[in-house]
Amino acid sequence: MNIIYMGTPEFAVKPLQAIVDAGHKVLACFTQPDKPKGRGKTLQPTPVKKKALSLDIPVYQPVKLREEENVQIIRDYQPDAIVVAAYGQILPESILNIPQYGCINIHASLLPKYRGAAPIEWTIINGETESGVTTMYMAKGLDTGDMIEKTVVPIADTDTGVTLHDKLADAGAELILSTLSKLENHTAIRTPQDDSLSCYASMLKKEMGELDFTKDAASLERLIRGLQPWPVAYTKMNRKTVRIYEASVCEQPEEALEDGTQIVPGMIVRVTKKNFTVACGNGALMIRKLQPEGKKPMDCAAFLAGNKLKTGQMIYE
Repeated sequence: MNIIYMGTPEFAVKPLQAIVDAGHKVLACFTQPDKPKGRGKTLQPTPVKKKALSLDIPVYQPVKLREEENVQIIRDYQPDAIVVAAYGQILPESILNIPQYGCINIHASLLPKYRGAAPIEWTIINGETESGVTTMYMAKGLDTGDMIEKTVVPIADTDTGVTLHDKLADAGAELILSTLSKLENHTAIRTPQDDSLSCYASMLKKEMGELDFTKDAASLERLIRGLQPWPVAYTKMNRKTVRIYEASVCEQPEEALEDGTQIVPGMIVRVTKKNFTVACGNGALMIRKLQPEGKKPMDCAAFLAGNKLKTGQMIYE
């Protein structure tokens, strides 16, 4: 099958490689424009661009895909199908109608749940026990098209946004090959989505990462895992930002410390050589891995070796 591939982040790399390895011809790749990164603001290619160039596939990076010159480029290629994976731009109807087999999206959730920009992270944050990948025909709405196939991926209690991302990328690479085969064999079944079952996975924002210890420990622990690799959960210690990468939930049944100090959310209630524990609105969080401002991530033991904490103090102090 002759395919145009559209994708941008790391999630879209493995499906692209799988499509090529399966013998399909990828005519061209469309990806987002290079973005400046680092102190020097050097332009960095997207992961999909890097992969496409390594496979000798022509790359296009339009700022606005819907402009007529870009639509005409796609028409001229005459693709049998357009495969999209986290591209980052909405396809206009003028493009949706070009390929005979349609525009097929690889979406990292079990639709109709978690439509939108950040389905991987929100499934962890919301405490879901499973996620997955859905292939679907693209329509004018956001992730609203008819579904073709799904594959379920269990979410482990230790999964982060990073580890679940990698699992779903692998699953997406397998699923798209099955879907393309069914399209060619004319055995693909269209299943409309039930809009009443949908929920929106909104884009992540940096301020979401600030830990509010008045909330329950379980939800904060999920937030810590879900907000990786970005924006990463954080708190303030000695007026400096400390990112939290790993924590575990533990019970905090006492109402006061041994000296009679009343326990309140945000109070450090236990300190050992390996970790420290912070009281929450319900339960407590044992901090295991963190990143002090200006330093690399480290185990809590390394942090405590150079920073003295004591029970009864507030973590914000």
